[in-house]
Amino acid sequence: MSLITLKSDREIRGMQKSGAVLAGMHLGLRKIIKPGISSWDIEKFALRYLAENNAKPEEKGFEGYEYATCVSINNEICHGFPRKDVLLKNGDLVKVDTVVSVDGYMSDSCWAYAVGEVSDEVKDLMAVTKKALYLGIDQAIVGNRIGDIGNAIQTYVEDEHGYGDVRDYIGHGIQPTMHESPDVPGYGKAGKGLRLRAGMTITIEPMVNAGDWRCDSSAPDGWTVTTVDGSLSCQYEHTLVITDDGPKILTSQDPEYDAKYLLK
Repeated sequence: MSLITLKSDREIRGMQKSGAVLAGMHLGLRKIIKPGISSWDIEKFALRYLAENNAKPEEKGFEGYEYATCVSINNEICHGFPRKDVLLKNGDLVKVDTVVSVDGYMSDSCWAYAVGEVSDEVKDLMAVTKKALYLGIDQAIVGNRIGDIGNAIQTYVEDEHGYGDVRDYIGHGIQPTMHESPDVPGYGKAGKGLRLRAGMTITIEPMVNAGDWRCDSSAPDGWTVTTVDGSLSCQYEHTLVITDDGPKILTSQDPEYDAKYLLK
């Protein structure tokens, strides 16, 4: 395991500024995501929004990835390319994931979007995945362990709802690079793993499948990951800092919903 750095107040405030830009991008996407647009339109909007806010799309060029966003639709779990020839349809479930930096400070967030009118199955999967994210965040307190985060997510997703909790892709530390130690799985055993300390900055990002939790990464493009059984997949992700006053979300889109998780 590489060194885990505890962030200074200056670094945390820098990440909060970056996170606010990323949250603003997601809020803007709510207005444009609708039946008939292409997933490439999402990429174009993100690039324009980030440029206007002096933010750098960190995924672009990372390990050869060519885009600012990952746009994963329906049974695509993650790392889907934005595509000009893929039009969103009424009822689709779209996940948009990106990492941005402002003045060198990183933030990472994925959000799920319902396209038009969606089925009850999609609504329930989205609700469970979002709740799982916040259950994980609630465990990100000083003195707890990494396993407490994953266990809260896994218990809710699998034991209480019978969905598949993806194992292959996980959360992580963040800053000064996109992926830092520690690993933050969305599954695990309570009381196990690294002990959490104030100043750690991490992402929590449950990926939840309506069916089997396993992933198929054999796509010809070398990136897109899908469910093995064709079932729907959903993801939500926040970047947060662990503080003596509890977990504080740095990529919040909703000050009212996230009131207790915001830095003073």
